[in-house]
Amino acid sequence: MRHFPPRRIVCLTEETVETLYLLGEEDRIVGVSGYAVRPPWVRREKPRVSAFISADIPKILKLEPDLVLAFSDLQADIASDLVRAGVDIHVFNQRDVAGILAMIRTLGALVGAADRADRLATGFAKRLADLAAMARPARKPRVYFEEWDDPLIAGIGWVSELIEIAGGEDVLPKLRFHQAAKDRIISPDVVRAAAPDVILASWCGKKVVPDRIRKRPGWSEIPAVRNDRIVEIKSPLILQPGPAALTDGLDAIVKALWPSE
Repeated sequence: MRHFPPRRIVCLTEETVETLYLLGEEDRIVGVSGYAVRPPWVRREKPRVSAFISADIPKILKLEPDLVLAFSDLQADIASDLVRAGVDIHVFNQRDVAGILAMIRTLGALVGAADRADRLATGFAKRLADLAAMARPARKPRVYFEEWDDPLIAGIGWVSELIEIAGGEDVLPKLRFHQAAKDRIISPDVVRAAAPDVILASWCGKKVVPDRIRKRPGWSEIPAVRNDRIVEIKSPLILQPGPAALTDGLDAIVKALWPSE
């Protein structure tokens, strides 16, 4: 990098934006993903330079970033273009709760705020442990999380972990180890056979339509459908592997599983 800590950072995903704001390092951000919505005022403070799998490379280069932060193989083509243009890039790849906490600490170190980042991550870890240790008044509800509706895609690793931390039981726990969405595609019969008590849905950027879930062939006898326990969790709260998932996303899961608390 031309400067350390980097003075000008472009964030191509939401979670690094939120983390930098929580660390008080938001002045370093000069460009963000179009999906960045946390905190809400980021929309008016920072220019948009990318979607998720595409980016305005000339616009990014005009911002003269010292560092670009990206996420996963899904942004590999963007990263490749920027590397060829001589830009320094760090690509995160967190897919579970431990990875999210490590991302926070790594990002803190990259911007010279390691101590603050460690305190932030430690605070999140304690909150998760406290919630996981809470006594619940009944048996664990069995939960199916739907990340996409056509084809059906079950939840990724950190979502499965958060369901368990919230006091639920993921009906498809083995799928958490599959990073790629294509490897988490399931048939409707799998969900029907699993008979979840609660269906949580977050259709990755589009509104969930519970009636479409109810009307799937053979799903009327699934306990979650029969008892009207289909709950949408907004994508920015749960599908971004960062602070949002550990706070508002987890809170939304707890509320869905234990509505009387």
